[in-house]
Amino acid sequence: MASLLVTGGAGFIGSNFVAHWTATRPGDRVTVLDLLTYAGNRANLDGLPAELVVGDIRDEALVTDLVQTRGIDTIVHFAAESHVDRSILGPDAFIDANVLGTHALLKVARKQWVDTGRPHRFHHVSTDEVYGTLGPNDPAFREDTPYAPNSPYSASKAASDHLVRAYHHTYGLNTTTSNCSNNYGPFHFPEKLIPLFIINALHGRHLPIYGDGMQVRDWLHVEDHCRGIAAVIDKGRPGETYNIGGGAELPNLTVIDTLCAAVDAAFAADPGLAARFPDAPAAKGQPTATLKSFVTDRPGHDRRYAIDCSKATAELGYHPQHSFESGFAQTLKWYLDHEGWWRGILDGSYMDWVKANYDKRAAAR
Repeated sequence: MASLLVTGGAGFIGSNFVAHWTATRPGDRVTVLDLLTYAGNRANLDGLPAELVVGDIRDEALVTDLVQTRGIDTIVHFAAESHVDRSILGPDAFIDANVLGTHALLKVARKQWVDTGRPHRFHHVSTDEVYGTLGPNDPAFREDTPYAPNSPYSASKAASDHLVRAYHHTYGLNTTTSNCSNNYGPFHFPEKLIPLFIINALHGRHLPIYGDGMQVRDWLHVEDHCRGIAAVIDKGRPGETYNIGGGAELPNLTVIDTLCAAVDAAFAADPGLAARFPDAPAAKGQPTATLKSFVTDRPGHDRRYAIDCSKATAELGYHPQHSFESGFAQTLKWYLDHEGWWRGILDGSYMDWVKANYDKRAAAR
């Protein structure tokens, strides 16, 4: 029986991972450490057999106590500041959480595990954004692609990746790292493209598209990502990095057009949606696509990401199970069925900031 400490486990990907792990390994003990900043949400863990401890990953005394008293033998590290736009506006928080926070965890792990000879695994969850941007004909990112981060967010994640690698090679810490592509799915905090645009569409708000909308991303359903992480923890070689992708390389504009058409179809199939969301164009028989607006591109916007996950396939047996079409349909249904969850977030002050900033860009188009 394993005992896991999942940092950032009340966030989007972390809570989905807790749900996946506890469903497939019911005998394991799972402790979630989350500071519950704006993107952490107690409700994401409702009904899951995991203990939530509210605290900061930089609090080495707290982490040490958790490792000792709960017999933690596996740390799965999700906790991070992750929104590129916010990193451009305020990079300091990203250095504090992603670099200093990761280092604090590594220091505790080294002292509690390496220095005592205890079997362990430290798994670090990272992003494909550390690799920078690809040209239209460039091969997809591999694990040996040189790092070239272009935003404060991706630079902070690159730094944390290097720290994890260094603690393995210098101190012998049993580490693995996974670099994933763009996630989507249930519990996705509505500052990111898909949940933000779904909610904006339901409220008749602008759908602000950066630049020409032809930035390409590899879309990964969060359930596939969680299965990939579990496979790395189970079978990944110590010190190795594994790329986890969704096999759905699409321009943002295609994703947005898919979203608009799906919202229109949902309203056509369920007349009750018009009563719930009377401000949506689809409630008035108009196309959701009328909300699209092109706004000034963000500084340093990477043009294309693509993941080569052949190493994870060959070594771990990883394959994504969701196509983008099926995964997106499931995601839209989840947001329509869980209005209370996202309305609770919309009532918060941070979403007021998000709405004001996105609307400001749309108004300046």
